[in-house]
Amino acid sequence: GKCILFKEFAGVDAIPICLDTQDEEEIIKTVKYLAPVFGGINLEDISAPKCFTIETRLKAELDIPVMHDDQHGAATATLAGLINALKLRGLTKAEARVVINGAGAAGIATTKLLLEYGFSNIIICDSKGAIYKGRTDLTPIKSALAGLTNKSKVRGELKDVLPGADVFIGVSIANVLNKAMVRSMKAKPIIFALANPIPEILPEAAKAAGAFIVATGRSDFPNQVNNALIFPGVFRGALDNGVVKINNTMLIRAAESLAGLVAEPTSDEILPSVFNKDVAAAVAKAIF
Repeated sequence: GKCILFKEFAGVDAIPICLDTQDEEEIIKTVKYLAPVFGGINLEDISAPKCFTIETRLKAELDIPVMHDDQHGAATATLAGLINALKLRGLTKAEARVVINGAGAAGIATTKLLLEYGFSNIIICDSKGAIYKGRTDLTPIKSALAGLTNKSKVRGELKDVLPGADVFIGVSIANVLNKAMVRSMKAKPIIFALANPIPEILPEAAKAAGAFIVATGRSDFPNQVNNALIFPGVFRGALDNGVVKINNTMLIRAAESLAGLVAEPTSDEILPSVFNKDVAAAVAKAIF
């Protein structure tokens, strides 16, 4: 399915290769053996924390672009939607207080991209609650993020850290957000409930609790945050422009370009449709 999207949206020929192993070194070795046949590698469905090691190693050891879409596709599409949501809300990235629920591949990549873009007030929660500097059960990746986020070292579960937040970004599991939690946020909160197929909160429930903008990962609700907005154009641009290493600077440009395709954002349209023919070209121009 992903290969069809590559071809249909960006004219990129893609071949699916499934590996019957979950061993880090075996995956890295196999991809390196296969790499001479390909112009780029799109990694898919590799869980955290293995995905971070595998992508980092392959980017360093190959001379073709490598991207783990579950990380960077999700992060870039989220940033694009957030740019327009903040514009509508009349809020700057420096002012916005953001809570991210989910510290897997997408959550960590989104946090890193938002930090690089200039968001300075972010708390990220995993299944045990807020991540903060000094928490003793953190992985090395989470520990590094703890030094860059949650400067006040707020502790507790999601319900404890959400009051007063402007933005909720969920890349976690179904139904972890309820109306009372939405009401505890700042007035006119922005909700990105991106768990699939059942979001952290359904849009109608979030709106009933006062949400200003609600985005999900689903096509049957407004404001779909879909990786297909990102990965075809990223690889089209990398191939066209001879890019060997895809980095966050490029992805930020891609997010800004994607957000710019919505000339007049509304609460029900902060991102273009995946079927908008201009999407892949706009993203591709940002990858240089």
